[in-house]
Amino acid sequence: MNIETIVTPNPETLKFMVSKDFIKQSGIEVNNEKEAKKFKFSSDFYKIKGIKSFFIGHDFVAVTKQKNITWVSLKTKILTFLLDYITSNKILVEESLDKGKIKKGKDKVSIKIEKIIDEKVRPAVAQDGGDIIFENFEKGVVYLKLKGACAGCPSSTATLKQGIENLLMHYFPEVKEVRAIN
Repeated sequence: MNIETIVTPNPETLKFMVSKDFIKQSGIEVNNEKEAKKFKFSSDFYKIKGIKSFFIGHDFVAVTKQKNITWVSLKTKILTFLLDYITSNKILVEESLDKGKIKKGKDKVSIKIEKIIDEKVRPAVAQDGGDIIFENFEKGVVYLKLKGACAGCPSSTATLKQGIENLLMHYFPEVKEVRAIN
């Protein structure tokens, strides 16, 4: 079993790529102890001292460390934990928790915006250990939730404004602005 560690644009976050699928649907983000208690893997993983938050993607875990902790002290603990968990064939995420939210009542423009984000934006940010979820489109403003390495990343504003906002404005004249809602 090989686990590859990848540096992300967010200096506080590392991406740990594994050769096993964690989940099938959209990612799961854990930002605090209460959220970690939702399933066994996250509860056990969050007990590693120095982890601030983490995001479980299809085949990776993006870990954001606490600012006062160095990667030198934390990386080995994370790698050991992941290797043990994966090789022991423990259940990583229960099926009931591996479900994306289905939102009802979206207008046609919102559906098209979400499709562009899913097809063009999400695969790109997943390479950096993050995810971007469409939340809403209202009065010309697209609201997005940043997850994993994207949340708190110094370059997230540039990604939103110069990348995603320009992309969406190109396809949809109705879009005037893109905002993060984290």
